[in-house]
Parts: sequence; structure tokens; C-alpha cells
Amino acid sequence: MPQLDTSTWFITIVSSMATLFILFQLKISSQTFPAAPSQKVVTTEKTKNPWESKWTKIYLPLSLPQQ
Repeated sequence: MPQLDTSTWFITIVSSMATLFILFQLKISSQTFPAAPSQKVVTTEKTKNPWESKWTKIYLPLSLPQQ
């Protein structure tokens, strides 16, 4: 059975990785991205809830009188 020649594997793998890197860099550099995205001005409308006009008190368990 003949011996498998692996002497060229290193240069083949390195050159294919370099080629893929260059191709991906060229592919990414050809993309166009927006230079500066503009801020969208958002104005929030405050809605009147029925419970906001009434006086309410929140009773915490620690603020209740001792029994």
C-alpha cells in the first residue's frame, strides 16, 4: 500500500485560509452601510388613568402598626 504524501498539506491549508480571508474582506468592504443613523424623536403622551386623580396610599407591611 503506498504511503500518503502529506508534505503539501500545510501550504495547501494556509493558502486556502488566506484566500478565504481575502475573499471575505473584499465581500465585506463592498457592502455599503449608512454613515450615521439619525435619531428618531419620540414624544410620549401621558395618559390620564382613573387612579392617578385619586389620593391613594400604599401600605407596606413594615409601616402597619404593631399588633
